[in-house]
Amino acid sequence: MRIVLAAVLTLWAAAAPASECVGTNLFEIMTPDQRAQIDAAVSGVPYHRGLLWRASKGDQSMTLVGTYHFGDPRHDAMLARLEPMIADAATVLVEAGPEEERKLTEALAADPALMVDATGPTLPERLDDKDWRRLSDAMAKRGTPAVVTSKLRPWYVAMMLGISPCMMEQMAESGPQGLDHRLVDRAEALDVPVRALEPWDTVFTLFRDLTPQQEIEMVRAALPTASYADDYAVTLTDAYFAGDIWAIWEFGRFDAYRNSGLTREQIDAQMDLAQRQLMDGRNRAWIGPLTQAAGDAARQGKGIVAGFGALHLPGEGGVLRLLEKDGWTIERLDG
Repeated sequence: MRIVLAAVLTLWAAAAPASECVGTNLFEIMTPDQRAQIDAAVSGVPYHRGLLWRASKGDQSMTLVGTYHFGDPRHDAMLARLEPMIADAATVLVEAGPEEERKLTEALAADPALMVDATGPTLPERLDDKDWRRLSDAMAKRGTPAVVTSKLRPWYVAMMLGISPCMMEQMAESGPQGLDHRLVDRAEALDVPVRALEPWDTVFTLFRDLTPQQEIEMVRAALPTASYADDYAVTLTDAYFAGDIWAIWEFGRFDAYRNSGLTREQIDAQMDLAQRQLMDGRNRAWIGPLTQAAGDAARQGKGIVAGFGALHLPGEGGVLRLLEKDGWTIERLDG
């Protein structure tokens, strides 16, 4: 999640000099059969393509943009397009605003137990030797020595494995430059209020009910991407800027089928769990704040702008479908 990464990198003082992230777009070297499998999995998903949308209901209006949490010069075009919409908005809503990030950073500094389990069995005790070596090597490349990694909570480790070391270095050096932060910066410059869609501590509630086995399978499913994280980052970033949003999700599934060592049933269970915990439940919780803000804005003769991770847009449980079911008309703006 963006808010956790931003807070952690605020505290990460030993960043190496930033390096350029260079990798191969793995979609481009897939066999036709592999790409066809992903396309088939994506084809029936509602709103699976597109980054910029309008939802309207009577005199109420929302501009919804799917964001990417890392810096990229290609954000410039989207921000320029959003500029007049932000200027005219009553409110800009994001997953977490500056106040939420400040609270999380302070909490992590004050209470390491939020990410570190000092009492339970360590990760080398929970993984076999091969997986622990792979994990400790991957986390060392991300600036975390094995002695620290051994006690980290599995959900945090799984999240970090999907981020390439060079992206972490760039973010630690230059600060958060993803579209989310740029939306906030622009709104503040235009004196438009910024509101958060959820409380600062939401992330700590998402994984608390996982079984020990689910926690470890989350780590094992994430391990294969760690060895080619730059390629993975380039692949998913290019898909994002192409608006091929749900292909990002299904790419992860089919990549895990091939490389994780887990069965398809285990991977599907992990994907379903992640979708429920990280997306669907949060999407439902966001509808209230979004519609309330849009109603308040309409009474001022204005609309709202909302930016959040692009994977929250598509699907039966996605924000767009949930709004549609609530009577909102959905229009793609970047098609």
